[in-house]
Amino acid sequence: MNEIKIFSPATVANVACGFDVLGFCLDSVGDEMTIRKVDKKGIKISRIEGFDLPFETELNVAGVSALAMYDAINPDYGFEIEIYKNIKPGSGIGSSAASAAGSVFGMNELLGRPYNKTELTQFAIKGEALANDCEVADNVAAALFGGFTLVKSLSPLEILQIPSPDNLYATIIHPQIEIKTSVSRAFLPKEVKLQDAITQWANFGSLIHSMHTNNYELMRRSLHDVIIEPHRSKLIPHYLDVKNEALNAGALGSGISGSGPSVFSLCKGVETANNVRDAIKKVYSKTGIEFDIHVSRINTEGVKVL
Repeated sequence: MNEIKIFSPATVANVACGFDVLGFCLDSVGDEMTIRKVDKKGIKISRIEGFDLPFETELNVAGVSALAMYDAINPDYGFEIEIYKNIKPGSGIGSSAASAAGSVFGMNELLGRPYNKTELTQFAIKGEALANDCEVADNVAAALFGGFTLVKSLSPLEILQIPSPDNLYATIIHPQIEIKTSVSRAFLPKEVKLQDAITQWANFGSLIHSMHTNNYELMRRSLHDVIIEPHRSKLIPHYLDVKNEALNAGALGSGISGSGPSVFSLCKGVETANNVRDAIKKVYSKTGIEFDIHVSRINTEGVKVL
């Protein structure tokens, strides 16, 4: 096999109380990429559609990830990458992660799968570092593993797969504004109150337990972020209105997707997810801000061959 076409999905990171460690994978939105073997050694990005991104390999997230893997295996041929970008950069639903994960996944398939998913994540976070100014794995792990993933450790890298209830859906609203991760991180406090930390730990532990036990009511009581959301929510227009309407429409919980501006709501069943979509659509329809809304089941497969 000398060429492969893949779907690289959007993802939600942080997941309320799971800042920088918990993510999940979406099914209804993602990038497509074509990766092929070529005679000339090295990595070349030959085509980009959808958004204006750099073709220079060292300046493109997909290219940096691919180079990290290429340098490790050093084949006697090269790879060419085409990117069909459907996830807007800066949207908060893992645009850079989709590029980073997609390039290494596709190369790995063409190479005969020499690397496991954890090793692919290790390469992909090199690309994420270009976009985020630091190495983070919560989006790329979710994209590569699928479902919910917990980043236990970055050094050494350890990814845990967390089960998700079969009837769990996500509704995502993406206001058409851009919030850079570096700007969003600058809003975060350097220190937190001990009581807030205790509350966050309890919520996070309870959230993980709720997924293992299919306990939707416990999930509802656990999807609360007392450390990050109070600061980052100030960057997202009408955030509290969206969250309140989502909860009133039956969402289990809502939070900031990644560094924003997208806002996710987890819901029991597609009917509730659609009700939440309709409720938050009414909020943003009055603002004058353009937006997209996605309703998606939890994608348990991750990046896949088309």
